[in-house]
Amino acid sequence: MRYEYKDSKLGAILGFSDDIKNDEERFSTTSKTIKFLWNRNDCPLTVQIDGMDLELLPNQIITVTYLQHVSYSKMQLPLTAILFNREFYCIFDHDSEVSCNGILFFGTQDIPIITIPKEQLNKFNLLHDIFIEEFSTPDNIQGDMLQMLLKRMIIMSTRLAKEQLMVKALGNDQVETIRKFNVLVDLNFKTKRKVSDYAELLHKSPKTLSNLFAIYNQKSPQQIILERIALEAKRLINFTDKQNQEIAFELGFTDPTHFSRFFKKMTQMSPSEYRENLFLMA
Repeated sequence: MRYEYKDSKLGAILGFSDDIKNDEERFSTTSKTIKFLWNRNDCPLTVQIDGMDLELLPNQIITVTYLQHVSYSKMQLPLTAILFNREFYCIFDHDSEVSCNGILFFGTQDIPIITIPKEQLNKFNLLHDIFIEEFSTPDNIQGDMLQMLLKRMIIMSTRLAKEQLMVKALGNDQVETIRKFNVLVDLNFKTKRKVSDYAELLHKSPKTLSNLFAIYNQKSPQQIILERIALEAKRLINFTDKQNQEIAFELGFTDPTHFSRFFKKMTQMSPSEYRENLFLMA
């Protein structure tokens, strides 16, 4: 099943598929969309995110943004997807945990994997069925109804993410600081590389941020910044035709040699070695 809602005036799109591998090319666009990917099968399946295999167990959901490259080539089973662009949902929201800058989207450097508990599975399946029903009811308020359903999906998933992925010892204010830090890194990593830059934006001291992240996941804020730059470099090598010098300048390095040294420090390979290794693996 594939459904699509479009608002041409806003450039908004919401898509729904129970087999995204076969349906992806049938949507108007998927290049700038944010996606829920939900394994509704009884068996695990494998999705590739930025060239890395990720196993999705039954009743698990991941969220990916248009910054990530997703491949379904290794999948043997259908995968349910809900996809939408910022014009459909995010334009109506501010920076909150259920917006497009929330915990599920851009709010963490790692891909959030959410497991639907057995006691909540009926609730998610019901929402799935209501989506299908609403797509089958075109009228003047269909867009509003679909937006409400999407927001419910985001809220339900965000609650699970906070329970399953966030350290429970952290209070809401601490979780919010972590989320905002990661959002700011995603938006500014090409120009801001010091923890003090982000501490100033968050009205915190660099030491406060470092202590908070030590509790959260053992990665320092500085390491998260560096890993974000390295991840973008790998994406540009993987998925564009840009040469090393172009990538260096795009990522804010004034000297390609400095970029090469940075990349080797982060990946144990020079950009050219990394590119060659990709060619050999293809």
